[in-house]
Amino acid sequence: MEDKIEKTIDLKASVDRVWRAITDHNEFGEWFRVALEKPFTVGEKTEGNITYPGYEHMRLEAMVKTMDSNSLFAFSWCPVPDESGNSPLGGIETLVEFRLEAIASGTRLTITESGFAALPEGSTRNDALRLNTEGWEIQTQNIAAHVER
Repeated sequence: MEDKIEKTIDLKASVDRVWRAITDHNEFGEWFRVALEKPFTVGEKTEGNITYPGYEHMRLEAMVKTMDSNSLFAFSWCPVPDESGNSPLGGIETLVEFRLEAIASGTRLTITESGFAALPEGSTRNDALRLNTEGWEIQTQNIAAHVER
């Protein structure tokens, strides 16, 4: 049973630049396409409306778990939208981790989303894994375009 999604991308940008892109809520919103209402703070929820075309009716909520400067940023969120298209906290959640590593050409970013085994077996789990795998593929390209411009 698959429990996680992992995507790794080498970015032609410094660790400091990538860190800012993933932890500054305004920059995160630019490449992730969400209008977050407040900064990321460990132990607090941040939320906002999705701005990705076709998904504007959806809302994202994330609980910040870790912000280890220039190395690890993590939050939990609900990987399955409810009937209204929102992804509220408080039910089944997965953990999203952004790990940064300095490499000769810039930064290696590894994004891991784990906890899918807690989702109900069947279409809910399968759909969440499929959709989020596709989503993280798009988001790795979005952050690359954002930090390498």
